[in-house]
Amino acid sequence: MNSLIERYNVVESSEQIERKINDITANSSSLYDIKNLKKLFSLIDLTSLNSTDTEAQIVDMIGKVNDFPSHYPDYSNVAAICVYPALIPVVKKNLSASKVSIASVVGGFPASQTFIEVKTAETKRTVKEGAKEADMVISIGKMQSGEYESVFEEIKAIKEACGGAHLKVILESGVLAEPQLIKDASILALEAGADFLKTSTGKMPESATLDAFYIITQTIQEYFIKTGKKVGLKPAGGISTGRQAVDYLAIVKHNLGDAWFNPSCFRIGASSLANNILSEIAQIENPEAEKVKYF
Repeated sequence: MNSLIERYNVVESSEQIERKINDITANSSSLYDIKNLKKLFSLIDLTSLNSTDTEAQIVDMIGKVNDFPSHYPDYSNVAAICVYPALIPVVKKNLSASKVSIASVVGGFPASQTFIEVKTAETKRTVKEGAKEADMVISIGKMQSGEYESVFEEIKAIKEACGGAHLKVILESGVLAEPQLIKDASILALEAGADFLKTSTGKMPESATLDAFYIITQTIQEYFIKTGKKVGLKPAGGISTGRQAVDYLAIVKHNLGDAWFNPSCFRIGASSLANNILSEIAQIENPEAEKVKYF
C-alpha cells in the first residue's frame, strides 16, 4: 500500500490548510444567495438514521418528499432519501417523487465492527431490496493501526457487493484527525473503487470539518487528473444551515470547479438542513417570514 500512497502528493500542514480555507471562505458570503441555496437544497440526502425510526415515520418523510413539488414548484427536490437497510423496502414501496434516489447505510454502520462476510451480505441484500446508493464506513481502528491493506480490501469487497449501486465510503474524518491519515484513507477509498467520499457518519462527537473536506477535495482532484474519473464527495454531520453549506460549496468550487456542483458529484448529508435552507430562502425574500417546518 505504501507504493500506492506515494503516487499522491504529501498532504499540506494543518497551518497551511487553515490559511487556505480562510482565504477560500473569506468571500463565501458572495455565494450565499437564493440560486445557490436552492441548488444546495437539491444536493441534500434527506436522512433518518435513528434507532427509534419506525415505518410510519419513514412513510411520513417520504410523503413530504413526494408532495414537495406541489408545495415548492420552483425548487428541485432533494437528491436522495437515506435510511437503515431494514427500511429500504418501505422507501421503495412509497417513494414516487422523480429523480430522488434511494440510499442506505451498510456494512455494520456506524461502527463497522463486524465480519466482512456480514458487511458484504448486508450490502447485497440492501441493494436487492432497492437501494441505489450504499454508504459504508471504513474500519476506523484498522486505519488508525496502519492496516491499510485490510481497509483497502474491505472497500473493494463491498464495492463488488454493490453491483450496480453507487458506493459512498465514509472516512469518519473527525476521528482520523491527522491530515495525512485523512488523505491516506481518501486514497485507499478512491483506489478501491469508491464512487463518493463522505466525511462522517454524524454519530461521533467530531463530524464534518472544512479542514478534512479540503483534504478530501484535493485528493479527489489528484485522482481525477490521474484517471479522468470524477468521484463525488459528501460532507455529513453537523451541517445544519445554508451559511455553513455555502462554505463547503466554496471549497468544492475552488478545488474541483463547477463541474462538481450537481447531485451526481456533490451531496450533503443532513436531517435539519432542508428545513433551514427553506427558512433562509424565505427570510431572504421576506425578512419577516416565519421559520419553515416542512420536513
